[in-house]
Parts: sequence; C-alpha cells; structure tokens
Amino acid sequence: MSDAKSSKSDIEAPEPRLQASNVSGANGPSSSASGELPTRASDMSTQRSSAVLLDGVKLPDEEAPAAPPVVTYKDLFFRFVLLGWIAFGGPTAHIALFQKVFVEKHRWISSTVFLELLALSQCLPGPTSTQVSFALGVVQKGVSGGLLTGILFQWPGFLIAALAGAGVANFLKDPAPWLRGIIAGLGAVGVALVASAAMRLTFSTCKCKTTMVISLIAAIISFYYPVTWIFPTLILAGGLTTLVIKYKEVSTDANAERVEKLGVGRVTGALLVAIWAGVLVAVIVLRRNTDYAQHQALFWWEAFYRTGSIIFGGGQVVLPLLQNEVVTTGWVSLPDFLTGLALVQAMPGPLFNFAAYLGAIIAHNAGYNIVAGIFICWIALFAPGIVLIYGIMPWWGQFRNYQVYRRMLPGLNAAAVGLISGAVVLLTFQIHGSSPFPTFSMCIGMVCFGLVDFCDCPSPLAVLLGGICGVIGWAAHAH
Repeated sequence: MSDAKSSKSDIEAPEPRLQASNVSGANGPSSSASGELPTRASDMSTQRSSAVLLDGVKLPDEEAPAAPPVVTYKDLFFRFVLLGWIAFGGPTAHIALFQKVFVEKHRWISSTVFLELLALSQCLPGPTSTQVSFALGVVQKGVSGGLLTGILFQWPGFLIAALAGAGVANFLKDPAPWLRGIIAGLGAVGVALVASAAMRLTFSTCKCKTTMVISLIAAIISFYYPVTWIFPTLILAGGLTTLVIKYKEVSTDANAERVEKLGVGRVTGALLVAIWAGVLVAVIVLRRNTDYAQHQALFWWEAFYRTGSIIFGGGQVVLPLLQNEVVTTGWVSLPDFLTGLALVQAMPGPLFNFAAYLGAIIAHNAGYNIVAGIFICWIALFAPGIVLIYGIMPWWGQFRNYQVYRRMLPGLNAAAVGLISGAVVLLTFQIHGSSPFPTFSMCIGMVCFGLVDFCDCPSPLAVLLGGICGVIGWAAHAH
C-alpha cells in the first residue's frame, strides 16, 4: 500500500507514532503476521505463492516490516466514535469492518491475533462482534481501553433502540417505500464488506491444503446447518484436526506475537467467570421462588441474563429466544416486537441492542420507570458476554503459547474464516429474499465490493453509497 493510501483513514483521526507495539514479535513479525493483507486478488496470489512451498512450508522472510504504531486513547476514541454509526449488516459485517480498519488499514493488530480473538469470542456465549470490540481495546490499553472501544461501538445502536422503545417506533410499523430502499441498500453493502473480508482472510490464513479443506468444510456445514452450537463446534473441530496432523511438529514461534495487555490478571479473570456463573444460578433460583407482581425487575433481568449466557455468536440467533421470553409471557405484544425487529435490522451496531427497545416497552406496559427498564434489560443481555471475554482473555494469553494450542491454531483460524465465508452465502440469500428490488440489491453489493476491495474505498463511504443507491432503486422502481 502506498504512503498516499496509508494516510487515508476510514475514520479521521490523528495518526499514531511508530514505536514498539503492544502486539509485536520477538524479532519483528512477518508481513502476514503484522496484519498487512494484500489489496488485490493478483497481489494475494503472488504473496501466497511466495510465502509457502508445496506442503505449506513457509519460506524465510526477506525483510522485516516497520513496527506497528503505538495506539493512544485518543486513537481509540477517534477510530471508534464513528464506527458504531456505520457498522451495518450484523455481526459478520462488523467483524469484516474491524478487519478492514484495524488489521489492513491501520495495522494495530496482526491478522493472526485478530483471528485468535475472533475464534475465542465465537467459542464464548454472548455477541461476537461486541466481544471483539472490547478485546481490540483491551490488547491496546487494557481494561480501560476495552471499556472505551466497547462502549463507543455499542452506544449509537443503543441510543436509537432506546428512543424507539420510548415512543418513536411507530415510524417503522409500516416503513415507507423509500426507507425500505435505504435498508436494502445498506444490507447489500454489509454483505459486500463480509465478502471482502472473507476473501482476504482466506488468502492470508489458509496457506496449505489442510487449512483450505478445513475452511471449506466449515463454510459448507455452517451454511447448511446454521444452529447456535455448530459454530464453536466447527472451530474446535478445526483445531483438533491440525493438532492431530501436526502432532510431531514443534512450533518455534510460540512467542512470535506477544500480546502484552490482556486486561485483568488470571486470578481476577477466574473470579469474573465465577461471578458470571454465580449470578446466573442465583437469578434462576430466585425467579422460581418469587412472585412476578412483586419482583418484576428480577424477572426481566433473569430472562435477558439467561438468554445472553446461552447464545453463541449473537446476531439473529438471539431473536427466537427473546420472542419466547417477552412475547409468550405477555410482556411485549407481537406487533411491538416485530416493529422493534424491523428497527434493529436497519440500525447500526450489535443486534443485542434490541434489548434496549424491549426494555422500554416492557417497563412502559408494566407501569415501571422506562429508563430503568431500558438499562435492566440491556445490561442483562450484554453482561454475560462482556464479563466472559474479560475473564477468559488473561487465560487465553497464557495457553496461546502452549505447543498444543500453537498446533491447533491454524485449524482454529481456518474454521473461523470458513464461518465467515459461509455467512457470505447465507446473507446473500437473505438480502435477496427481503429486498424490494432483489436484482438491484445484488448489483449494489457487487459495486460496493469492487469499490472496497479493488479501489480502496473507505467503508463509511461505501455504506453511504449503498444507502443512496437504495433510494435510487426505490425511485427508479428497480427490480
């Protein structure tokens, strides 16, 4: 990437100084480990052919790249303050956006460490993109950095959902045709971002036939059978595959990419995991021995906390569980639930922000303080995933240097990339089926893919163009 291109930013902010990094190599990371991914398909082919021999044996690096930048709190703020407003398309699109901005563009973190964090988040209950947003801040600035990046990523969607639940959701009960056009355009851009990330990550991660096959199998199975438990199962299976195949190999770069900041210590991390489990057991027991009329807030907290504790991957998989918790119990009417669902599909940020909308409706229907209802349900749904990522990261920092983990890592990463590839196909069918102009939506997606992948178009600009194209499709009565 030229210096001119490097100076451009998806989200404007002062460029950090180049010094020693929090994520660094013992003798300097390799070009693939630094997160510098190829920007053209031809570049990827060249890099791939020069990086490996016939059986995936790497050639020696010819030259060490410049050290990644030191990231300040100011950098974290300016990169994430706008990110939450343009993160459309669901968790997979969010991951693609993170990879585009922080791995490729600014090289804050290598693709290897990024994929490790992604695989770790997908193996934990909770919203994957939210957990990754916290983890990106943690590896740069510890606990406070994670809180800063995580909150900045969540708050735009939270604000919109909370306001909608407090009284403006009627606007979306029967969306105007032009608004449906914008939603369709934004959805197409989301798929394009996911496709771009999937292609780049595949070329940078799957460097031998074994990892290529693992990635392909993970993509096929996750597309054909997209249930919640299948995602961590496929990641674990990928890791076990390379563990068996590479059982005689000894990794000589176990400390090649140290992550200096992991948030809390291991003892505190274990305590956090114990607190999560203890609260889960306590609220379930209390709910079964308590009357709803006298302890409504406890029932709401238990329902959302339990849901957040058993959902893997986040996204649409949380919707049927939430519907069962709030509609079946009569806390929220089905029309209000579907209205909020239309809202969260169109708004940026994690789908878990739906909890803020539902909290406002539940509290209003119960004659409870609306602000309190919003925060009870929203915090309860997010808390398990956030507590677990903080609790597990210090232990991940320890076991990621073990030989067993290092042998599993290629399979873990390949399977994680395969899940993204499978999501591209699944999301494409979903966008095609829900769009008011299916063919035109596919064209929007292809154009935005080309702009982002071949022309280095900033992601925020691609999102804006997608919305504009959606309005054009509506005005032109496209099909």
